[in-house]
Amino acid sequence: MTKKQLFLGVLIFIVLLPLWMWLAWFFTPQKKLVVAIIDKTVLTPQGQEHKSLNWILTNERYTKTHHKGYKINHDYFGFFPLPDEKFKIKGLERFSVAQLQQLSADADMVYVTDTYGIYKNEWYSGKGSTERSGIVYGGMSDNDVTLLDDMKAKHKLIVTEFNSIGSPTTLEVRGRFERLFAMHWSGWTARYFDSFDTLKNKELPKWLIRSYKREHDNKWPFHKSGIAFVSDDDRVAVLEDSTHLTDPVPHILTLAYGQEKLGLPEKMKYPFWFDIIIPDKVVNQVVSTFDISANANGVAELKKYGIPLTFPAVLMHRGADYQFYYFSGDFCDNPITTITSYFKGIHYFKWLFYNEDDPIERNSFFWKFYQPLMKNILNDDVNRLSKK
Repeated sequence: MTKKQLFLGVLIFIVLLPLWMWLAWFFTPQKKLVVAIIDKTVLTPQGQEHKSLNWILTNERYTKTHHKGYKINHDYFGFFPLPDEKFKIKGLERFSVAQLQQLSADADMVYVTDTYGIYKNEWYSGKGSTERSGIVYGGMSDNDVTLLDDMKAKHKLIVTEFNSIGSPTTLEVRGRFERLFAMHWSGWTARYFDSFDTLKNKELPKWLIRSYKREHDNKWPFHKSGIAFVSDDDRVAVLEDSTHLTDPVPHILTLAYGQEKLGLPEKMKYPFWFDIIIPDKVVNQVVSTFDISANANGVAELKKYGIPLTFPAVLMHRGADYQFYYFSGDFCDNPITTITSYFKGIHYFKWLFYNEDDPIERNSFFWKFYQPLMKNILNDDVNRLSKK
């Protein structure tokens, strides 16, 4: 074979590589896994808040029946957007006790991706507003927790994440969830912002700035990047780069179990919303923790509000009694492209889909953290079910 022939052969292989990957995906055997997805924060049919889960289910060839795959705009419980600002609500609130019992018997797992809900300023004419407004639909309901209770009693897999039990979920419903899974929400949520300059960053929530000013003589002295912490009673703590932080971006640190069993990196940046959970460590295992790189000023500021430097990012209970995970971040919300889920082995080319030097990009989190995490959780559950 001449060098020219070798070059042409390699070129043809590279050009046809997407076809080989799609064929490999297409001929991978399908696996039935009945997943009850709960998402109450669906602004568009693209289902951003459960899109990453659907990517995993599609890529791994999981199906809801023996032959039908999952559809992002159809196969979930919650808020369903329609044209012309119309919508349908198809949540578990309409289910009877008997129907919830039947669903818990039929489903292999339940995943609560988001219960924050839909608000008037997002859904109606004020879309894109950074102000708060009245709620259209949202919050974890009694029936949602009843399903989780039924799933736990049947030793099924339960995955939940931020925002499942924060606002607007009621204290009573949150309390049921916390007692059921031996954990407590501190009342604090937080997020990294690449700029606190109100003239440059138009995505800064106006209510956040207003709440801070109310307690600080109407002053907002921040301009750099950093982390804003918000409590359920509207207190705001701000940690700014250099002033309070040696590294403005929060990171997730994963312990040995998560690295070895779940394929997680030892350290991963996380620039999106997360909450602070206090777990019962006798019942639950902390797989990963959030780490805030605070200097002396930052530590003092956190102590002032009773906010810890480290807290769980991934919480787990794996036992014969039930399987439970809580992700303390908006893990399922990532700006990924659905079409890539139809190519087997696409994760080997993950470096093509993100620029990790950009502090606010979230694609690297999907490819390096969420994708291996959920792939291993689902594979482990399928193997467990096959042994029954």
